[in-house]
Amino acid sequence: MKFDNTDNLCVNTIRTLSIDMVGQADSGHPGLPLGAAPLAYAVWAGHLKFVPSDPQWFDRDRFVLSAGHGSSMLYSMLHLYGYGLEMSDLKKFRQLDSLTPGHPEYGHTKGVETTTGPLGQGFANAVGMALAEKLVADKLNTPEFALVDHFTYVLCGDGDLMEGLSYEAASLAGTMKLGKLICLYDSNGITIEGSTGLAFTEDVKKRFQAQNWQVIEVENGNDLDEIDAAIKKAKRETEAPSIIIARTHIGFGSPKQDKNSVHGEPLKPEEILATKKALGWPSTEPFFVPEEARARFTEQAEAGERDRKRWLKLWKNYAETMPEKAELAKAMLGREIPENLFKPDATFFDKPMATREAGGKVINLLADALPGFTGGSADLGPSTKTDFIKEPGRTLHFGIREHAMGAIVNGLALHGGLIPFGATFLVFSDYMRPALRLAAVMQTPAVFVFTHDSVGVGEDGPTHQPVEHLMSLRLIPGLLVLRPADAWETLYAWELAVRSKRPACIALSRQKLPLMTQYREKMAAGLKRGAYLLRGPSTVPSIELIASGSEVPMLFEAAALLEKDGIAARIISVPSFELFREQDKAYRDSVFLPNLPKLAVEAGRSIGWTELVGTEVETIGVETFGKSAPAGQVYAALGVTPEKIAAAARKLAK
Repeated sequence: MKFDNTDNLCVNTIRTLSIDMVGQADSGHPGLPLGAAPLAYAVWAGHLKFVPSDPQWFDRDRFVLSAGHGSSMLYSMLHLYGYGLEMSDLKKFRQLDSLTPGHPEYGHTKGVETTTGPLGQGFANAVGMALAEKLVADKLNTPEFALVDHFTYVLCGDGDLMEGLSYEAASLAGTMKLGKLICLYDSNGITIEGSTGLAFTEDVKKRFQAQNWQVIEVENGNDLDEIDAAIKKAKRETEAPSIIIARTHIGFGSPKQDKNSVHGEPLKPEEILATKKALGWPSTEPFFVPEEARARFTEQAEAGERDRKRWLKLWKNYAETMPEKAELAKAMLGREIPENLFKPDATFFDKPMATREAGGKVINLLADALPGFTGGSADLGPSTKTDFIKEPGRTLHFGIREHAMGAIVNGLALHGGLIPFGATFLVFSDYMRPALRLAAVMQTPAVFVFTHDSVGVGEDGPTHQPVEHLMSLRLIPGLLVLRPADAWETLYAWELAVRSKRPACIALSRQKLPLMTQYREKMAAGLKRGAYLLRGPSTVPSIELIASGSEVPMLFEAAALLEKDGIAARIISVPSFELFREQDKAYRDSVFLPNLPKLAVEAGRSIGWTELVGTEVETIGVETFGKSAPAGQVYAALGVTPEKIAAAARKLAK
């Protein structure tokens, strides 16, 4: 398209609304909106498929503001394009319970595709979205019908590209040939501390070329026509993702232009007036929107409505021509989960096995039942047992990039059409923690598989034996952590995870565990409630033995030792702290009986059990790092054995 003076007026409308928002709040980041508004406007005005009245339309283009500190720019655009943000919302920027929080929040403000702010996360989310578009298109499109055909745009800054996460994600995007991913790089050479030259002197062009990206340069980041030409060139490339390196000026037009102080310091009232004067702005009134500009924004939004109508006509023809394919599309795009997901008989698991191995078997059941089920590992598929999906294209290879894997899985989930998972060892969840935290903040329905979940890892030693990780994950609000005790509990954990509308972690063992097939009906019902009585004694109980995961079988051995002394034990499995906390008090009291001694066992840090069970509970845990030796020897050296459990229980039961 050819831009005119009205388009320049629109750019300055975005700029002035943004600095007025920051000024009113006396908090925020005016630098990015002033510098990057032309980049964002060029995308939205000339290229982006979007429908304000239907912001979740599946075939829309995705726009991710990875540099989430520039949120006032995004909110200004969502207001101007008619997403339901009123002027009153802009005036409540960064205020309690407003629709315009300090950083964009997915699910809170219409039009926000992902929660951004922690730098690099949005970039990697966008890689996930572009990958999802490619995977779903490969599954649903035909030569006659391009049902899924959209781009993912991400606007990032110098800070995003300094974060190691962006290196991981960009490398994978280039390897996977995500040609519908377009990054607009707001290259202004300034960070909070000063010039990027203080810490960032690499040649970004050569870096992305080395990672198999198309690199396009825009010398004048204020020239809408030059930006538009760059986007058109990026859209023509089908094999490689594209990065548009645009030379911009942070705080453009303000007295603080090109200064690091404009990054996160609100402009003073006189500086706002000086900025508006420099931009040739026709009013000194705050939050002023020229009618000519508002009309242009409305006109552009209406183009998206026409795109959606064409797509709905395409969908109608698609459904009439290929009804079976249309049913598949509805199942994938609607994230449909069959009521009878799977019902394996009692012989499905026929021998003791590690829960990671059981998980591998379950993954293929899920793949057969759920066409959108897809995932992979951080180069650990043979160890995590997550590389077993038989159908080509559904096993993803993330490489040794745990952080990118976590953020990309979030992007896959946010895009829709897929039920994604990512897998690695539990100890390496540390590399993923920012992405896990954002998954919880956004409540993305993603699954994270963490195998080798305790000191049972054995010979690899303390570097690979997680001890603090389970409890640290349980501390993240809204994150569902499941640690099953055998193969059957693993099956039910997977079913719950894919049905859940929140992020779930499944922690699985490396070592073999006995099957508890006789209790599988109890497990199926009990796992959903987080903790349950797995086996009660035939006589009046003297103590409750409590554990999660691979320590549950130890409780049976300990209970047998106690029975010789006439001590009857209730055995309680606790696969999920979070689910148990959600139960009513009556149920919780039926699981943990008041006034009965309690002993909780877990091969990790024990802090947290008193909060769940009560202050009267005693614990056996691992309060140090592990040791390098066969698993049984490690457990013995750290005092987590049936004999130690029985000895501690005898003292409590007296």
